[in-house]
Formats: sequence, structure tokens, C-alpha cells
Amino acid sequence: MQKNQLGKSDLFISQLTLGCMSLGTDKKQAQTIIDQALNAGINHLDTADLYDFGLNEEIVGQAIKDKREQVIITSKVGNHFNRDTKDWFWDPSKAHIIEGLKDSLQRLKTDYIDFYMLHGGTIDDPINESIEAFEELKKDGLIRAYGISSIRPNVIREYVKRSSIDAVMMQYSMLDRRPEEEILDLLQQNTISVLARGPLAKGILSDNGEKQIERKSREGYLDYTYEELVKVYDEIKDVIGDSASFNTAALQYVLHHPAVASAVFGASSVEQLRENTAISQAAPLPEEKYQALQAVTKPMQYTNHR
Repeated sequence: MQKNQLGKSDLFISQLTLGCMSLGTDKKQAQTIIDQALNAGINHLDTADLYDFGLNEEIVGQAIKDKREQVIITSKVGNHFNRDTKDWFWDPSKAHIIEGLKDSLQRLKTDYIDFYMLHGGTIDDPINESIEAFEELKKDGLIRAYGISSIRPNVIREYVKRSSIDAVMMQYSMLDRRPEEEILDLLQQNTISVLARGPLAKGILSDNGEKQIERKSREGYLDYTYEELVKVYDEIKDVIGDSASFNTAALQYVLHHPAVASAVFGASSVEQLRENTAISQAAPLPEEKYQALQAVTKPMQYTNHR
């Protein structure tokens, strides 16, 4: 599977990332999914301290304990949580970031985390203090690189100006084209990579998309009404034709922009994993099909999340 450099770092990650939040709490099943992902050429696993209140990190750590050097691990920090009461609050302070890293290292059973991210962020955060924490951890060799997980353009711009982040994780798909308006080009110009989460738009952009749309009933998705989703699904299907599966086309779409280093997908079964890793055998997405997919979907802008 193709590997892409993460920002200016020495990390090279697979074009697909296994988002581990969907693994669940069955350790045996999680082990099988992770093993199959690695066998398919994925070398990047994404977790966070908040997922299942630390249990997800423990499961990932156990699954890769004998193959640590083969795997690039991303984890996240910023949510101060209580595992017993199952509640949490936002805490981007230097003290919490440093303490959170120590806790994650224990759960993951490793001496370092490859890529460490602030799990959220607002413009009112003590941004310089947060950056100072990540820089110290990097200098101490406890992390290899760092970034933020955010969809807020104003927050992202501040980190671009003030920090040496190597990547930003954000929601991006054919149905959520907000990053195209003001973020992707900015990050590319600054050699900061994008980790695109939600590329299948909660399963709508998958081979089972029609069922997912029906399940949502009249709920819609972002700016799309239920009726528009039904219509755009059929139009996307026409554009794709027999050249690729829906999953493959959705993943290829987000990977088309040069800023995007990896598409992050979740899998709760081996079958879901196979549906997405089929991209490695697929023909590239032609430019004319990429433009046709843009023509049948909506450009969007960030409004509430700034």
C-alpha cells in the first residue's frame, strides 16, 4: 500500500489509516481486525485516550506488542476523563498534556507515541501553552511528531502560524467538502498533512449507502436533506459506474488532494476492513471522474465551527 510522508516528519504512513474507535471491546476480534489491517499494508493505527476511557489504547497496545516497530501509532489528548464515572472535561493545559502522555504510554505498553494530537481545540485555549507541551515531549523523545484534530479554521490557522505541527485530522468526504474551501491548500502550502476522517460519511458513501440513508430517514446529513441524499447517491453511482466500488471511490476522492496523507476509516468487522482495503488493487481515480464527483456534490463552508 502506498505510503505518504506526514508533514515534514520522518513518519511515512499508509494511504489508509485504521481508526480504532470502532473496534469495540472484544479483544480477540480487535486483534483479528488489526492483524488483517497490517497484513493488507496498513501501518497507521489511530486511537485516543478518551476512546472507551482508555480501554481502546489498552486493546491497541496489546494487539501490537510484538510488532511495535512495524506500526505507527497516533493517539490524542485534551479530554480530562474519569474512567469510573464516565465523564470528562476539556483540558488543553501543559500539565494535562504531559500527564496524559504518560498515561497513554502505560496503556499502549510503549516507550513513545509516533504521532500525538490535541483532541479538539478552540480559539480560547491557551494555545502557546499547549504547543510548549508538545514541543517538550518531542524534544524528550516521547513523541516523534504532533498535530491537532480539529475542523475549526481559525484554530488551525493559529497552529499553522505558531507551531511546527505535521498534520491536522479533520472530517472530509465527498459529502463534507468544507476543507476544500479554506483549509486544504493552506496546509499544503505549509507542508502540513491532512488525516481525513469520516471519508465514508457515516457509511452513506459505501456500497451499503442506500441502507444507511434509509436508516437516517428524514434526518439528512449536514446540508443535505434526505431527498438530496437519495438523489446524490444515485448520481455518484452513475459517475463511478463499474470502475470501482463506492467505498473505493469515496476513499480515492479524499486522497486526490495532495495535502491528504491518509484516509481514516473505522472497521468493526473484517468484512468492513476488506471493503476499504480493496483500494490498493483499484485503478486510480481519473481526473475527469474526480471533477464529475465534484459536479454532483455540494461545495460547503464552515459556519458554526470556526
